[in-house]
Amino acid sequence: MRQRTLLLGVVLALTTTLLAAVPAQAIVGGTESTRAYSFMGSFQPSFPAPPRDDQHGCGVEVLAPQWVLTAGHCAGKNPTGARNGVPRGWQVRVGSLDTTSGGEVAEVDHYYRLATSDDEGGFWGKDLALLHLSTPVAAEPVRLASTTPAEGTEVRIMGWGMTCADSENPACFPERLREADTVVQPLSACPSAEPTGELCIGSRDGSVAASNMDSGGPALVREGDGWAVAGVVSGPGGADAPTLFTDVTRHADWINGIISGTDVPPDDEIPNVEGAVQLDGCTGSVVRTPASRDDDPALLLTNGHCVEGERPEPGAALVDQPAERDVPIADEQGYPQVTARANRLVYATMTGTDVALYRLDTTYAQLDVEGAKVFRLASEPVRAGQELTMAYTSIRLHCTAEAVVAHLREGGYQQDDSIRYAGSDDCTPWPGTSGSALLAADGDTVAAIHNTHNVDGERCTDDNPCEVAGDGTVTSVRGRGYGQQVHQLAACLTTGSELDLSRRDCELTGSG
Repeated sequence: MRQRTLLLGVVLALTTTLLAAVPAQAIVGGTESTRAYSFMGSFQPSFPAPPRDDQHGCGVEVLAPQWVLTAGHCAGKNPTGARNGVPRGWQVRVGSLDTTSGGEVAEVDHYYRLATSDDEGGFWGKDLALLHLSTPVAAEPVRLASTTPAEGTEVRIMGWGMTCADSENPACFPERLREADTVVQPLSACPSAEPTGELCIGSRDGSVAASNMDSGGPALVREGDGWAVAGVVSGPGGADAPTLFTDVTRHADWINGIISGTDVPPDDEIPNVEGAVQLDGCTGSVVRTPASRDDDPALLLTNGHCVEGERPEPGAALVDQPAERDVPIADEQGYPQVTARANRLVYATMTGTDVALYRLDTTYAQLDVEGAKVFRLASEPVRAGQELTMAYTSIRLHCTAEAVVAHLREGGYQQDDSIRYAGSDDCTPWPGTSGSALLAADGDTVAAIHNTHNVDGERCTDDNPCEVAGDGTVTSVRGRGYGQQVHQLAACLTTGSELDLSRRDCELTGSG
């Protein structure tokens, strides 16, 4: 399959695959719409929140009073990447030119995706989702096109995508609907097209096309005296090329089966990911020691290599540094139960172990009132043979400590008594799992913390850790994963979630 990005409107951060968006102009070559389309709507999820004030993430089309159609990848930004399930904080605004006012607003209480990136062949050509609304809307629905439009067929495209490339500039996010009239091109005009299931729509040079945050929007064709939806925006067709749309007509049976209630797929079984904290490119967990008091500021645990800014130097530690970092603590389904703020980096090192501790602006008692999960920090080391559960933000991986390695070296750093995982399909970490808690059998104790795996099979280089035995023998195995001990942290912490490296039993880097 060809590599391709998505015309996303939703910030990713929690899902196992992170697909980059390609910023471009909204409905390139288009103009502001002069009248509203009753069936056209804006999908506005609160989590993950789009990077714009109006909360627009993707386009939707009303197919029935309680059903709207959009791109599958728009609904795929649920915390665990589920195919079918119940969202939280999703809504649509339909029948308005404006994303912030007018029309009708309805909550989304269910989503169904035709395909996911985990399916064989991925979801290209099947990038569709149906969203069920909790209350009916009065908007007049649009019907599905009766057949795949032929090359040269005139179509109308529309959406609220970006008008310039700077995602930090609010002016790049139009609140008023834009549209353009264009044609269906041969698939060869879209270099990244799949051979079946997709439509290539726009001008051949890309001067008229859909773009970033137009995902889910329609390709409309005239049938009789009205519009019919033939395609849904999925992704770019290539540089300076038309846009790719999923051919809706190929999946009419799937759409009609769900809307009619005759063929509704079951919800996915959602793994319990309570307590996982999603950080930029890493994961964390909130922990307390046996000595922690309810009125102490809570502590966030992650890897030393996950700190913002400069990492600790080999042989050194960062101590008592200012910090500003959001800490969204997940509920069982992965949605934020509460979002705290890290205001101090208490400690971070990548020598001896690979850990970082942040102090939060919220106490343990306050988190308890909010129902947030707080884990206990282990006071004993992990031993070979111990069963561990890796608490990632979208899944729980089941690992076994195959061995405790004397020394682990990677890119100039060395950690001691590292935990090597036994090879298993149930324990296959990937980038982004760094900092995930490794839970003991009770599910409440952080026994260790995941920190690395060997990507390429190289020896002792960045992203390729190697083991150094007591006799100096060096080995490296591609794909092998490792965690770090955390039991030594408790001896260095005092009341008030303060660090004291001078304590007698404290053996962290920088102590003594």
